[in-house]
Amino acid sequence: MDIRFGKVRTILFTILLLNLAVALTKITYGLLSNTISMQADGYHSLFDGVSNIIGIIGIQVASRPPDKDHPYGHRKYETMASIAIAILLMFVGFEILQSSIDRFMTGVQPNITSMSFIVMVATICINFFVTTYERKKGMELNSEILVADAMHTKSDIYVSLSVILGLVAIEMGFPIIDPLIAVIIAIVIVRAGILIMQQSSHTLCDLARLDEDAICCVVGSIEGVIECHKIRTRGGVDDIHIDLHIKVRPDMRTDKAHVLAHDVEERLIEHFAGVSDVVVHIEPADR
Repeated sequence: MDIRFGKVRTILFTILLLNLAVALTKITYGLLSNTISMQADGYHSLFDGVSNIIGIIGIQVASRPPDKDHPYGHRKYETMASIAIAILLMFVGFEILQSSIDRFMTGVQPNITSMSFIVMVATICINFFVTTYERKKGMELNSEILVADAMHTKSDIYVSLSVILGLVAIEMGFPIIDPLIAVIIAIVIVRAGILIMQQSSHTLCDLARLDEDAICCVVGSIEGVIECHKIRTRGGVDDIHIDLHIKVRPDMRTDKAHVLAHDVEERLIEHFAGVSDVVVHIEPADR
């Protein structure tokens, strides 16, 4: 587990540096050219970096072992960090929306050059690499924070493509497109935040993680188990807890029932990825 958290931290640090480089490039050139859509995209990328920092802190806390006050461990802090990222995303979205309204009111004209397009294409290439790499590692490590952050960065690609379309429209003599694109960016950002919160809430609200029939099929194949019922699953995708009851022969000795419970636990951990804890309650079957 320590190795997993170490890998996640390293990935987040790497992505943080890339996001900061992308953000500063967009914001700087957006300010120089007075292009609000490019500035909005840059601040979006900047908050990618902020989300990376939140993720690093969340992972640091989540990596702590179980203690007296947290017997189930600290894994949900990773989920809470994902929600914090979502809240920041929505805040940025509303700020960009406000800036767009101000631009509609002032009517300031942006200054577009060939460098504007070069900056956007280069940052899209970086974001594509970041998204692909981070999502792949997030799936391999079953990390909610990496998957959430990859979703965030993926939205950057669509946002940047929208900005390029806006730059083309401005060059064609339609400057009003610039704040309109910024509005679209704001909507994309808020939507990404909502999706992250929805996924994170599954863990915090103890959504069932495994199919009961599939569990019964595995447990029922173990010799000595007559029936299984009262199945409950919860936790993150990489930290699933299972509680279930099994029925055994009424005359089964206590030590045999204890061994059978361990067999059930081991079989479930082997069969279902992400299972970290299984609690088995033994009941005598009806005669």
